[in-house]
Amino acid sequence: MRVVLRFVHFVALVACTVATSVIWDGRAPFNLTNADLETSTGPYLTLPSQLQHNHSVVKGAENATHYTHLLGRSKLPTPLWDDGRLPIIPREQVISVTIDNSSVFVPGGGPPQYGFRRTDLIAAVDGEHTELITRLEQNTTIFHFSIQKDELRPLNYSHEYQIVFIEPNDGSHVFGIQLGSPFTDPTGPLPAPNAHSFKVLDHALNVLFSTPFTPNAWHNFAIEVNWNNRTLAVWYSLDAELLRLVKATTPNPTAAAGPDGQGDFHIALLKLPIVNPADSPTDQSDVVHHGIQEGTTEGLFYSGVFVEDAAQGISRGLDVVVLE
Repeated sequence: MRVVLRFVHFVALVACTVATSVIWDGRAPFNLTNADLETSTGPYLTLPSQLQHNHSVVKGAENATHYTHLLGRSKLPTPLWDDGRLPIIPREQVISVTIDNSSVFVPGGGPPQYGFRRTDLIAAVDGEHTELITRLEQNTTIFHFSIQKDELRPLNYSHEYQIVFIEPNDGSHVFGIQLGSPFTDPTGPLPAPNAHSFKVLDHALNVLFSTPFTPNAWHNFAIEVNWNNRTLAVWYSLDAELLRLVKATTPNPTAAAGPDGQGDFHIALLKLPIVNPADSPTDQSDVVHHGIQEGTTEGLFYSGVFVEDAAQGISRGLDVVVLE
């Protein structure tokens, strides 16, 4: 049974608030600077791979701020996490994540991923992310994030984009958010009929929820992951609307149990290729290293990114909490 609590602020009275347990907060405070992105200071792993221990940052060869920018007060974030007081004062900066033709990731010990163009922000605390995985991925936790179109850097919906996911070491995704036309070999009609819609996928790539990616709006998501029972639930809203349950708890049985099913939380823009008919059949099926990429600059805006423990309820926004 779910119980909804609403906490209303009254002028000249002390506001009553009951906060859920935020395990990790990726909402960029205003004292976080673009210079901090070059050193993995704050909530995201961005430091160039040669300076990190035993892992690579997922981006191209340019500096972090070539691909990722904090927008200060120039753009408003999702209003969902404002405190309800007037005047409304944003609590966070919007994050711009972009790709261009230089966005070729070179994994440690592997060849360049020429099939992809990608920029990933990985949840961390001042560069540390391994211990954070354990804290984020036990019992039941909720992964919040909001996404808006970058109208000046549009996506090419003939391609598939993987934009938010948890990635264990086997390269699968516990859940994923997809845009565009799913990669197929051979290539089908493009763009696909649902290319301009978000698709929330489970580990087996089943679509749990889909909704159009409309412009000039914040699309708010919360993915509820029960790590013990291996289930997922999906919450969604637009702008200042409270999150609503759009997919009730459903099994996610193909996800591995325990540490094998845990991985980094990615806020990303990962663009898959289109099959190149000039490639050999073997290369055509190698989505990571081959295929057609236009090399254009494309982007998305993110805000409202955080992870909470469901033991104290699920935040729906504007100080409304659902108790399980």
